Order: sequence, then structure tokens, then C-alpha cells
Amino acid sequence: MPHLTSAAATASGTGVRTGLGVPGYAHPLLAPAEWGELTRPGTPLDWVVLDVAAGPGTRPDPHCLQAAARLRGAGVRVLGRLDAVHGACDFGETITDAHRYLDWYQADGFLLDRCPTDRVSLPETRRTVTTLRTLRDDAHIVLGHGTHPHPGYAENADQLVTFSGPWSDYRWSQAAAWTADYPPERFCHFVHGIPGGHLDEALRIARWQGAATIWFTDRTDRGGRTDPWETMPGYWDEIVSRIGTGVSE
Repeated sequence: MPHLTSAAATASGTGVRTGLGVPGYAHPLLAPAEWGELTRPGTPLDWVVLDVAAGPGTRPDPHCLQAAARLRGAGVRVLGRLDAVHGACDFGETITDAHRYLDWYQADGFLLDRCPTDRVSLPETRRTVTTLRTLRDDAHIVLGHGTHPHPGYAENADQLVTFSGPWSDYRWSQAAAWTADYPPERFCHFVHGIPGGHLDEALRIARWQGAATIWFTDRTDRGGRTDPWETMPGYWDEIVSRIGTGVSE
């Protein structure tokens, strides 16, 4: 199974290569500065999710075509967002959306967002991932659970998002015991609402829990009213610097 090839530096004392996985900025027309920053040389990106219109949309979007092309030109993976609707998605529609991402935006893989976590849904998720790999055999597949799923899901993707939520929960979180059987490159953490003064602490938690791909931001969801991932963290330069130099344990 393929693993990440992040250019991020090794963290001091851990040997873990930490990189950024961008869950999906707002549309490039609304967030041009954010998309532009992603192609800055030396930015430790593992991948960036492209969500055109709650999926690929119904026709190619010129602004998204431009953004995807710039990222690919910079050597950054572009993943298409597919909504698993916690297991209630239509298989045919999901595959149609995947075809559009590949045909229009030359996606390097997919984030299967809102992926189910229970054992009952595992066969259908396996079916979806297997079909996605027939469309592109080297597709990078990320399952966006947002919490620790049944361990069987780890055998069906390159990476699992095992935490997605606020800092108030993350700082007291614990990794499931079974994750110790896999390398950190297999896990991602998305955390919002992290104050700037706690950034180093958050990075240490990710490393202790064995998550090599992260997205940390000081933006909040305002009680579920906004998407905290749509804009760049206020400490963007600082987090890039922290990952590049490593954080001592």
C-alpha cells in the first residue's frame, strides 16, 4: 500500500515526518490568497482537498482548474472530496463524482469525507475504495472518519482521519490502542480553535498519538455555524516554521 512522500522535515527526537493536509479551503474565487500560499516553495504539504461545490460540481470550474494545476505544478497532491454521508451515500453518485474529479481536475486521489466508523459499514466502504482504485490505481485514499473507526478500516486506505474537532476536545484526547500497530504516516488530525500559545502543545499531542498529517487552525466553527477550515490559520507562517524545524519533546 502506498505511503506519503512528504518533503517535511523530521521532528526532533521522534523520527516522525509531519506534514500538512488541507481539508479544503473556500472556493479559489473567495480565498485567492489562501490558495496562492499553498504553492509557496518549501511549504510542507502532504495534500490539499479540492471541494468545488459540495463535490466536483456539474461542470469544470475555471478557477478550480487553475488552482489544481498550480498545485500539481508545485508537486502537491490534489484530492477530490467525496461525501460518504456517514454511510448513506449513493454508490453510483460517488463514483460519478470521482470520475469528474479525475477527468476535469486530474485528482491524485480522494478524501472520503464523513466516512462511517462502524464494522457493519466496512464492506460497503471497501467496495467504494476498491472501485476508486480501479479508476486510478495509484490514487491516494483518505478516509475522513473524524474519530477512531473500527480497526478494519485501516486496511482499506492510505490514511485515516482519526480526529476532527475542537481544541477543547483534542487536548484531552487519546489514541486508540490499535493505532500503535501502524506507522504515523497512516493517520491525520484536524483541529480547530487552537490558540496561538498552544500550538507547540498541539504538535506534541499529534506526535505522541502518532499522527503525521495535521491541519491546525485558530479559526473556530462558531458553534457549528461556520466552516473553520475555509480560511488560513492566523499563525500560518508560524506553523510552517514549527513543522519545518521540528518541536523538541
